[in-house]
Amino acid sequence: MDTPWIQTHDLCRYYRRGPQQVRAVDGVNLSIDRGEFLGIVGASGSGKSTILNLLAGLDSPTSGSIDFEGVPLGSLNRRQLAAYRAHRVGMIFQSFNLLGHHTALGNVELALYFNDTPHRERTRLAAETLKRLGLGDRLDHRPGDLSGGEQQRVAIARALVKRPEILFADEPTGNLDHENTRQIAELLTDLNRQGLTVVMVTHDLDLARQCTQRMIRMHYGRLAAPKDPAFGGGTAS
Repeated sequence: MDTPWIQTHDLCRYYRRGPQQVRAVDGVNLSIDRGEFLGIVGASGSGKSTILNLLAGLDSPTSGSIDFEGVPLGSLNRRQLAAYRAHRVGMIFQSFNLLGHHTALGNVELALYFNDTPHRERTRLAAETLKRLGLGDRLDHRPGDLSGGEQQRVAIARALVKRPEILFADEPTGNLDHENTRQIAELLTDLNRQGLTVVMVTHDLDLARQCTQRMIRMHYGRLAAPKDPAFGGGTAS
């Protein structure tokens, strides 16, 4: 049996909130295959964003492990983990996380700043990626001059310009209206069809049904076996 591309083992992430311990992720075992579109659904506070940050190497588990191509992320030193985030992972956020004083082009270029890409090449790749996403006439616009849908496309371009192997999307349509949600959903689906692995966190079950090939549900830090048959039986691996 082939080893899963990404696999977690009893993954836990606990926080202190005053005297209380919050079990944001509590013993999660799941696997992700290369090329799939996985949806992680659940209500606010269910732990779905926390698990995405752990998979992306933005946070460290309290216990348990994450294997990427059979290598535990916990065994990587700081430089190796930074390289994992810089080269193999793309991340998009609900709040876009764009720098207001930079243009669309500048925001996308920043993704290449720390991986030794020469300046001229950064500019070329950033412009090509923005044009690919329909923003060729917005290169010099700052985030405040863009619509919400356009800002999210800039954020997606920033994630894609590195040519990552996997895209993590945290509530990518949470701040968008219906039409922009539809457009972003179609874009993510197209990217997956082109071979990009996508893991999307969302509270929107209809969006997950529309886009993903497989869904898992988080409930108070754990994987839940959902009653809805649209989840495909609730298996996590």
